[in-house]
Amino acid sequence: MEQPRGASSSPLSCGTPSEERPVAVPWGCELSTSARSCVVEEGDDFLEHLVLLKTISLGPDARDELHVVAVDSKNTCGERKPVPIASLRLSVLPMISLKGLEFVPPVTFVLQCGAGPVYLHGQHLILEDDGRSEASEDVLSEEDAGDEEDASTAQDAE
Repeated sequence: MEQPRGASSSPLSCGTPSEERPVAVPWGCELSTSARSCVVEEGDDFLEHLVLLKTISLGPDARDELHVVAVDSKNTCGERKPVPIASLRLSVLPMISLKGLEFVPPVTFVLQCGAGPVYLHGQHLILEDDGRSEASEDVLSEEDAGDEEDASTAQDAE
């Protein structure tokens, strides 16, 4: 999986390696006149990926002009249309903190207006594969059914 410029690649595990827990990787990118967009691709590992956007901030070199950041992702109808998520201005609102803004890759962040630099910070979560969890649930339910049969056989023998 290709990571955007400025993204960290050191995973921070949320548990022991034997447990199936989400892996949270710090994520970030810079939008400016030289890089007006940043793409977060979905992994080819058949796991569920989420991008949690936490903050959007202007860099110290940003001019006092309007900077508009938009997200371009498929909507429920399968259409792609950029939607503005932040409007920043150095003298008015140089940074915003977001809570609960989740995106399913592939997602593109676009600097629609302004020269930047604008910094996006968040986490890239890699979640357990649903197929594996369903398979383990099936194995557990089969084991439970086997235990019940053993218990009924033991009662019949008495």
